[in-house]
Amino acid sequence: MVANALTVDVEDYFQVSAFREQVAPADWPQFESRVVANTHRVMDVFDDAGVHATFFVLGWIAEHHPALVREIAARGHEIACHGYSHQLIYGQSQAVFAEETQRAKRLLEDQAQVAVNGYRAASFSITDASRWALDVLADNGFEYDSSMYPVRHDLYGTQVQAAGPHRIVAPGGKTLIEFPMTTRSVLGMTVPISGGGYFRLYPYRLSAYLLKQVNQESEPFVFYMHPWEIDPGQPRIRTSFKSKVRHYTNLDRFETKLRTLLRDFQFTSMAQVVADYPVTS
Repeated sequence: MVANALTVDVEDYFQVSAFREQVAPADWPQFESRVVANTHRVMDVFDDAGVHATFFVLGWIAEHHPALVREIAARGHEIACHGYSHQLIYGQSQAVFAEETQRAKRLLEDQAQVAVNGYRAASFSITDASRWALDVLADNGFEYDSSMYPVRHDLYGTQVQAAGPHRIVAPGGKTLIEFPMTTRSVLGMTVPISGGGYFRLYPYRLSAYLLKQVNQESEPFVFYMHPWEIDPGQPRIRTSFKSKVRHYTNLDRFETKLRTLLRDFQFTSMAQVVADYPVTS
């Protein structure tokens, strides 16, 4: 049975890109934080299933909730980096991105007392317009990235060399491993199936069918989620209809679907999948 990468992007409900026009980072301290309780709940679900995962933790969360980072590591999960301020990389300068990346990595390593080797950008925002970010990641000692999503989307999307973990060359010449988000071709269209809002929107049978196709080809897939997706009682934020659909649809069904997914597929951390997989160049 193929082991797949189980990943959690640790951010609070008010920090998501869908709300970037309504909620500025300077206003984050004014909101009720629910990320600690929600992350504990996620880890309890993982404990029930007997699985470990990779938690891509936002630097801002690490700074404000250092005990959470320590607990994630103590419960046997991999700590990885989700940047500091959850800003779209292609909207930042390289200097700002480098400073935030260094800051977040340092916070996480100090708190967890482990090396942080993995990175995932906010909203998968390493695209053709921000490929320079790979140089920053390589320069800061990251061994793998999971920021590329080969689909068309208003916030992200870029082509990748392979579906599974594979070695890529940054513009500056250094290399690192890319483990892109998982897609399938359906009727000639590229369909995103890695989790998150797609997992909430699709019927479970459809998600499971497409993910099983990946494993039947002896390939691992990436599944991602957020702690706020397990929290249907979170405060509502005034936003556009599109953002409401993306963020709030089927929150009340997510935990049940997640437990079923963990029963039907084999999962481990992203670092373990990368270590076990015959990485191509």
